[in-house]
Amino acid sequence: MFEETICFIQKTYNTKELIPLHEPVFFGNEKKYLNECIDSTFVSTVGKFVDQFEEMFARYTGVKYAVATVNGTAALHVALMMVGVNDRSEVITQPLSFVATCNAISYCGAKPVFVDVDRDTMGLSPKSLELFLKEQTEQLKDGCFNKTTGKKIAAVVPMHTFGHPCRIDEIAAICNQYNIPLVEDAAESLGSFYKSRHTGTFGQLGVFSFNGNKTITAGGGGMIVTDDESLAKRAKHITTTAKITHSYEFIHDEVGYNYRLPNINAALACAQMESLDIILKKKRALAEAYKKFFMGKEISFVTEATDSRVNHWLNTVVLKEKGERDSFIETSNAAGIMTRPIWRLMNKLEMFKSCQSAELTNAKWLEERVVNIPSGVTL
Repeated sequence: MFEETICFIQKTYNTKELIPLHEPVFFGNEKKYLNECIDSTFVSTVGKFVDQFEEMFARYTGVKYAVATVNGTAALHVALMMVGVNDRSEVITQPLSFVATCNAISYCGAKPVFVDVDRDTMGLSPKSLELFLKEQTEQLKDGCFNKTTGKKIAAVVPMHTFGHPCRIDEIAAICNQYNIPLVEDAAESLGSFYKSRHTGTFGQLGVFSFNGNKTITAGGGGMIVTDDESLAKRAKHITTTAKITHSYEFIHDEVGYNYRLPNINAALACAQMESLDIILKKKRALAEAYKKFFMGKEISFVTEATDSRVNHWLNTVVLKEKGERDSFIETSNAAGIMTRPIWRLMNKLEMFKSCQSAELTNAKWLEERVVNIPSGVTL
């Protein structure tokens, strides 16, 4: 079965050369906008492309405000600060995630608390979240507190894994019930919708990433989205070193961060946004080909869950037995086809081993079986 899969991927990409897991594509106005940016000399954090990118992104995702940052981790760090995460608090999240999620929580001085994921979405499980909150927390006048640690649960951060939306409406309802801010890690899910609503728009804030391997790229870059004007204004202030606007004076009214996206990166991002629909169409065509190929086979291809429209950022298979994962990865990479395992669970990493965890049955099961396969648009 491994060899049959390798032959199919080589045939799909029409090459026996090295097939990357994912690569950026530039077939639009990227060079034109970059040259325009260079000619303007506004290549740093001030320039028209930053504003234009924010406007394009807000319009596409259906939010009122978008604030561009230097990367997705910075976006999540600031978003968590905006809702009050600090060194006296904890943040509930999923263990099946890229390390940036937990790093951003740590930047605030807080600790992550891990609850399980759903197998079909690979994202945070509403049932696991609700059970943890019911059994392990108590409502006090200042909010929801962990009965074991005594710390406030300052936020819940679900992640839309590989672009597959989690059951975010159920998670939002639980957060409302317990009066906990919801911050969506939508880093991987630009172009993904749940019940016809874009990911990242269900909570107080959502964050996205435009790293070189994402659906579109700015060479780096991140975005904070929200419908709350006060949060948007504060996010923009904090990410520009908390500098008060003045024609020549340097006045800063609090500790801020140099997190603003440079104009030259935004120029690249604007061109990429113009090509987004084409990119998503090509990625869907590849996913459909994979879906058809794996149908009825022992290797399962992860498809869209009910009510979801997925961007197919990284196509994903689940092997039948846990011992097959490493053999599949070794065989495919030896044939020049880049594949990779899902991330090691965050609660297994040295810096997060001491963090509180709920029962993580599904996360452990997926960790042992999930593999990402080539997902670029160069068909």
